[in-house]
Amino acid sequence: MKLGTLAYQGKERLVAQLDDNRALDLFTASGSAAWFKDMLTMIEAGPEALNEARLLIGQAELASVIALEDAEFRVPLRPVQYRDCLVFEEHLLNSFSQAEKMTGRSFAIPPVWYEQPIYYKGNRMSFIGHGQTVRWPRYSDHLDLELELAIVVGKGGVDIPPDTAPDHIWGYTILNDVSARDAQMREMAGQLGPAKGKDFDTGNVLGPWVVTADEIPHPAALKMDVQVNGERWGGGNSRDMQHHFGEILAHISASEAIYPGEVVGSGTVGTGCGLEIGKRLADGDEMALTIEGIGTLCNMIRKEP
Repeated sequence: MKLGTLAYQGKERLVAQLDDNRALDLFTASGSAAWFKDMLTMIEAGPEALNEARLLIGQAELASVIALEDAEFRVPLRPVQYRDCLVFEEHLLNSFSQAEKMTGRSFAIPPVWYEQPIYYKGNRMSFIGHGQTVRWPRYSDHLDLELELAIVVGKGGVDIPPDTAPDHIWGYTILNDVSARDAQMREMAGQLGPAKGKDFDTGNVLGPWVVTADEIPHPAALKMDVQVNGERWGGGNSRDMQHHFGEILAHISASEAIYPGEVVGSGTVGTGCGLEIGKRLADGDEMALTIEGIGTLCNMIRKEP
């Protein structure tokens, strides 16, 4: 089941995809069931809400159907917490090679990267959705995209064992972690961050859909592809993650509770960003990030006057 959030007739609505052109307004179709108020409420409601959504899809009434051409996508949910990992070796090696050219410093993958998932906590308030415009931060001259697979946590917990951690995944979506590379290169030399290399309004993009976990076997092995203005830049497969999402959730939850509605990104797939292949985004570029079974996340990037 693919779920998303649409802006339609002045309101944001939790919807389930019916086909490429239509979606079902779950709140209206259910007769205003409280757990379909938004995606986070639905996640917190647990399996009963998912089961009812499936029933509603099977008996969709015309009055509750929205034509996608008449609506605009929004971020599927505002994450309760946002963490982003770095688990693709090819991306790291490619990026280090380019960073050495840009900074004159040498880089090597530290042993800890192979031993445990590495992640940072980002700005959960900066997310936008499919079709919305990414605003170029004024302090940056070098902007980049990053193609990532992300999970949405459905069940909270602490000290979660790796073998049961996949049970805490509610769904999968596409993440574009837009990055100000020049700011990132400067600040990371200070041994802390990233900060302004990642944190700016509209700098994180999710969507267009969240696919429920029952439709994607764990560990995920999904084809990933990125295009800019119709030109393929790169991509790979999520099977190449050094640490799968079960291991990531087990590590994150060590002596720290995780909660329904948290979002965790995989980090960039190999060749899933411009830095790795010596390309840069420009004002007006159209980014299209595709992950098998989820869809294509499209956004334009614009510089403000």
